[in-house]
This record gives sequence, C-alpha cells and structure tokens, in this order.
Amino acid sequence: MHKRSLSLSLAAGAIAAVVAAAPAAAQERFTLTVLHHNDGESQLVNAGSGELEEFGGVARFETLVRERRRNALCGWRCGSIMVSSGDNFLAGPEFNASLDKGVPFYDALAMKRIGYDAITIGNHEFDFGPEILSGFIRGFPTRMPFVAANLDVSGAPGLARREEEGRIARSVVIRERGRRIGIIGATTPTLPLVSNPGPVEADDDVREAIQDEVTRLKDDGVDIIVASTHLQSIDEEVALVEELRGVDVVVAGGGGELLANEDDELAPGDEAQGPYPVVQEDSLGRDVPIVTTTGDYRYLGRLIVRFSESGLVTSIGRERSGPDVVGPDIEPDAEMTQAVVDPVRESIATLDETVIGSSEVPLDGTRDGVRTRETNLGSLATDSLLFAAQRGGTPADVALQNGGGIRNDSVFEAGELTELQTFDALPFSNFVAVAPDVPAQALKELLERGVSGVEEREGRFAQVGGMRFTYDPSQTAQELAEDGTVATPGQRVRELALDDGRVLVQNGQVVQGAPAVRVATIDFLARGGDGYPFGDLEFSSLDVTYQQALRDYIADGLGGQVTAAQYPEGGTGRITAAGG
Repeated sequence: MHKRSLSLSLAAGAIAAVVAAAPAAAQERFTLTVLHHNDGESQLVNAGSGELEEFGGVARFETLVRERRRNALCGWRCGSIMVSSGDNFLAGPEFNASLDKGVPFYDALAMKRIGYDAITIGNHEFDFGPEILSGFIRGFPTRMPFVAANLDVSGAPGLARREEEGRIARSVVIRERGRRIGIIGATTPTLPLVSNPGPVEADDDVREAIQDEVTRLKDDGVDIIVASTHLQSIDEEVALVEELRGVDVVVAGGGGELLANEDDELAPGDEAQGPYPVVQEDSLGRDVPIVTTTGDYRYLGRLIVRFSESGLVTSIGRERSGPDVVGPDIEPDAEMTQAVVDPVRESIATLDETVIGSSEVPLDGTRDGVRTRETNLGSLATDSLLFAAQRGGTPADVALQNGGGIRNDSVFEAGELTELQTFDALPFSNFVAVAPDVPAQALKELLERGVSGVEEREGRFAQVGGMRFTYDPSQTAQELAEDGTVATPGQRVRELALDDGRVLVQNGQVVQGAPAVRVATIDFLARGGDGYPFGDLEFSSLDVTYQQALRDYIADGLGGQVTAAQYPEGGTGRITAAGG
C-alpha cells in the first residue's frame, strides 16, 4: 500500500492549523470516536479494477467498522458513533441489481448490517426521483434515521410518510455511554441542478438551518454536536464553520477529497489533498475539526475527540485519528459476502457477458475528453438520443448530452461492446426527452451554457448530434441568475448549422428567420439540470433511459457495428473551438 503523499490543494488560508496540544488530561471526561465515510455510491463489491479489486467492498468495510467499534470501547468514558455523509447509492450496474431485486435494495441491506447512527441524504439519492429514495429508506429500521435539516420533503408523498415515521429528520440524538450526542444533517442547496428531487425543496441557507437545529438541541440539553453535511466540496464546509457556533465536529461529503497525514497508508494511486483533520475556527473562535474521505467504501474515517464534562472539545487524539484504508489484509465478512456481494457480482457478470456489438475504433469517454471537446463516445451517445426519439415516434433534429452524464472516465478499446459498458458510460436514471419547439435563439442559449465552463472542465459541456457549431472560449461566457435564468448572455457560440445544411448562427448572431428545431436530450437537462436554460420550453419524456437508448442504438440502429468511418477517434467536426 502507498504511504501518504501530501498535496495541499485546498485553498490557501481556508484551513486553520491543526488543533493545538490538549489541556490537562484531568479536564477530559469523555472520548468520542467518530467513525465516518461518504460517497459509497453503490461500490459494494470492491473499489475498482486492477489493483483496486482487493480494496474496498462492503464485506471488508463491515469487518473494519466492527473492529474499530470494539477499539473505541474503554468503559463509561468512551463511546463511538458511525455516520455516513451522503451519496449512499448511485445509478449504475451495481444499483441495477438492486432495482431488479426490489426493496430492500442491496445497498440498504449492506448499510443495515454495517450499522449507522445517522445517514445524511446526498444529491445522488435523488437521481431516480423521490420515490426510489423512499423505497431505499424503507429498507432500514427506524432507528437508523436519515438526516437533512435544510430539506422540505412534504411535497413528495413517499418521503413525507418516511418523515412521519421518523425515518427522515433534521437531526438525531444518540445516547452513548450516558452522553447525548446530536447529529445534524444538511444537503447541498444545488440539489435541483445536479439531481432530480422533484417537489423536494433544498433551503439554500444551510447555515441558518444548522444553527437553528444547534440552538434547539442545546436548549434540550444536548452538549455534543456533530454536523454531517453533503455540500459537494470541503471548501464549502470550511466556509460554513466560520459562520457557525456550537458545532463540535463536521463530517463532510460529496467532494471526494482524501485527507491524510504522514504515516497513513493509502490505496494504490491515492494522494492526500490535505491534513486529517482540517481545522477551522468558528464564529466564536473555537477550533472545529472537519473530516471527510474519498468514496467507494475505500476508507473508513476515524476521528478521536476528547470532551470536558461540560461538552467542550479539549483535544483531538491525532495519534489514532485518520483514514483507515479498506485493504486486502482485512477479512471480508462472510454473511455480507453471501447476502450482498455475491448476488451483485453475479448481476454485473451477466451484463458483462451480454455482447451487444463491436467497435472498430477506441471510444473516448475520459472525463477530460467529454467535458472539453467532441469525442466519439459523446457523439455515439447523442446519436442514440436521436435514434430513441425516432423510434419513439417523436423525431428530433438535434441532440444534446452533457459530458458530465458520461461517467466511465476511460477509453473503451476496439472490440466487443457489452451491456455492462453501456451502464459504465451512462449510469444515471436519465430518460430520453424531446422538446418539440425550440427557437433558434433558445438553442444558441443552450449551447452557450454547454461551453460556459469548458476552462474548468465542468460537466455541463455539450456533446451534440444533428448539428455542428464553432465556439470561441476567449469570448464572454454565459452566466445565470440565482433563479436559473440567463443573466449574462454568452457570446462564445459563433457558428451553428444543422446537418441538413440550414444555418442558424453566423458571426455570433442568430440568422434572421432561422427555424425552430426539435431537440432530443435527457430529462435531467430538460428540467434545468446543470443550469441548462430550457425554462418554460415544453418537453415530453420517453419511457427509455439514456443507457437503454445507447444499448439499442448500437445493437439495432448500427446493426451491432460501430465503424471508424462514422465515429473516428478525432471526431467529425461537430464541435470546433476557435483557435483550437
């Protein structure tokens, strides 16, 4: 295993120094071990391919949690809690096994066996909409509550019932060795832009939501407060702590950062992005430790915090705190393997054995590729949307797919293509959608959104079908107002023409009399995901996911053969960057 290679990529000045030496041991009356992880994202079997096959997996993870729980015991002055900070499942081949099985999902079975004191609701829990999340939660006993202080689920019937049952709450109070520990949850307020929450509303004032709950818990006599937040970047938690008071520990999720110290063992290829823990002063000048881990059940975070009798943090046991790698030296739990890992592995193997065609050319789905330029896998995905629209009786002229929705982050080598690869590439529960009447000006605005974050490799980068366009990254990028409307019109899209030769944009201006077009896309974008300004444009969703569309297009639309002539490695000029 690799030793820690520290790379402080977090913003300079955002992180305070690690907690100073402890006060006198006589002041320390209670030691709390905070065990935590985040972004498990249905990686139930292992943490990946190659060297990572022997890392991660819920069977090893359960064994490690059980051992660390035992280690935390030392009589009435010691206790532990186990927290997940969100993104507890993710669309893909693993979760497809759960959908085939039904409630309780395999992820729920695994997490129930591991045992949690609180589970934060992340953004990916809503990828299939509120009702699938409701089914996921039904797979847990009521004593494992899901927490989110800034979510209003009253508009979603299933989740409203889960809230009435006490399975969803703003916070939960755990009694551990005679101490009352409050755990408050919070979910990213960008939820409508990054998932499909439907009528569920996320309050964007996370600070107020948490602070109100801190006050309520303190008034009720709870003197130890842990915030478990899923805000997408640890920088968000650092900024949040500066404005809070009364929170003792923050467990962050969603950013994927790996925090570690000099002697911590890491999985192959991993490097630390900051110290464990990060420490930031709150609004009263108190040091608050902030912890997180990278996901996929690859690490179990362990923070040792000592408290005074009155509930003040006196020290952090740095010698025993840090990320524990879930490595090959850990014996997988046999019952977890039989109940969860084996059936999920068998389901994936079936998908991998289902050949749907072949490709003469490597297909580029790398993150840097699909988020910055035309790639042949991106073109294949958009053409499959056009194929699905045509087959569904709602033909379209052009297609849009956000690069962030293509998730394999790899190149599929030339040769056989399997159904598993279509899940790897397009794992989310996005359905094909068609907007039948999109004015040329509106299409330009959609493409402006698609190239507005290319410098940062944002997931909104547009892969396209049925058209060609040129953009100039040196020109003004589109910016949105808080309500999602266009505040600053972009000036990057310079030329746009349909495949049939009709020109819609010349020299950055919409051509007078340019026709409206029918746009095939995914319902995530049509609802405003990634900030795409579809606004009030009408659309209809087809009963076909974008993964199914790709599978069907390869097998039926292309007759099982992806040719180098139609999908060359360098693309066909659908997207051109001026000066590139």
